[in-house]
Amino acid sequence: MSNPEFRRPSFIPSVTYDDSRAALEWLQKAFGFEPSEVLTDGEGNIAHAEMTWGDGVVMIGGPWPGWDWLSSPASAGGKNTQRIHVRVEKDIDGHCERARKAGAKILKEPEDQFYGDRTYVAVDPEGHHWTFAQSVREVSRQEMEQASGLRFKQPE
Repeated sequence: MSNPEFRRPSFIPSVTYDDSRAALEWLQKAFGFEPSEVLTDGEGNIAHAEMTWGDGVVMIGGPWPGWDWLSSPASAGGKNTQRIHVRVEKDIDGHCERARKAGAKILKEPEDQFYGDRTYVAVDPEGHHWTFAQSVREVSRQEMEQASGLRFKQPE
């Protein structure tokens, strides 16, 4: 029976780490994520975990037997084909400093963007890329087009 007060997000990214337990601790320390679910096997190894941030969820897991196509960037020669975008409500610069102090590599320092957000990009110890963004001002479509040279069109 489902809990009507609990709503799962429509999208939940899943991130693979060679050391899931260390990842859970680091993500909590560096980014402020909170563990919400941790499933372990009979030997205490993490089989699956979930962490929350606001109303978002990210799955954390390790290599899975038979799923050779799924790996951490650390075990795939540093290759990374995705990044996770996380909304921060306040103090994006302080959030960046917290991540830096915890050992995150900051690829892009906090910077105001043409679309009204202030963002930074961090890399965790296993090579996953994370973008953090805070809305700092409202920007009209015309302002975005003028500042970027791009054209914004709503899907029909």
